[in-house]
Amino acid sequence: MNYIFLETADSTLSYAAQRQAELHDMTMISAYEQLAGRGQRGNSWESEPGKNLTVALFCRPEAQGAPQGVPMAERQFRISEATALSVRDTLLRHGIEATLKWPNDIYVGDRKICGILIEHTLTGNRIDNSRCGVGINLNQREFLSDAPNPVSAYQLLGHELDHAAVLEEFSEDIERRLHQAADDPAGLHAEYLSHLWRADNEFHPFRHRGTQEAPFRARIVTVHTDGLLELQPEQGDNRRYSFKEVEFMLI
Repeated sequence: MNYIFLETADSTLSYAAQRQAELHDMTMISAYEQLAGRGQRGNSWESEPGKNLTVALFCRPEAQGAPQGVPMAERQFRISEATALSVRDTLLRHGIEATLKWPNDIYVGDRKICGILIEHTLTGNRIDNSRCGVGINLNQREFLSDAPNPVSAYQLLGHELDHAAVLEEFSEDIERRLHQAADDPAGLHAEYLSHLWRADNEFHPFRHRGTQEAPFRARIVTVHTDGLLELQPEQGDNRRYSFKEVEFMLI
């Protein structure tokens, strides 16, 4: 693993995107302070300087060529699964049992401890590089934004974690999981499903994004290997949803 340590950055993900032509495979970029950390759909990420793990991994997952016969969406989702599971692995080292909220958050109970944002650059039918942005709430004691449900490792454990040690652990975990994505994607996917948030066969509230439709209740059937979420509503037939079509509602 190569490392780049920054005092400040707009976001580690933006840093990686702006320098993708010059970065080496498996480069972890870590910032003491992010001035404009990014989340899904343009949301900002609240992070007190020096208190949390704010990183982006730059990697070239298909440097040896794209796997034959595997659709692009499936190959991209393997990177998402590997990243999510690596965060869970790192937290579990410290006794924190986390679940994976589709498509890209990490929860403890119903509280968000980590956000993930992944971007890819494609060249033809190959993933030229992937930038995996990860923000883990480590040692922040109080959250001041209007985010509905953040939680940190400190709040759960009652003590701080060593930032450098957690970075090293996460680096080891994500490298191992990316190897698994290439060598054992079926096993990776099975593990992802086994730790899925709210995959408890119960009905939960959802809403369609970008519409005025009323919320609806459904239960998770599965997440397919291409990343589509399949829901069974209380009324009607099963339906598959992409990342931007549906979202969970917190109770």
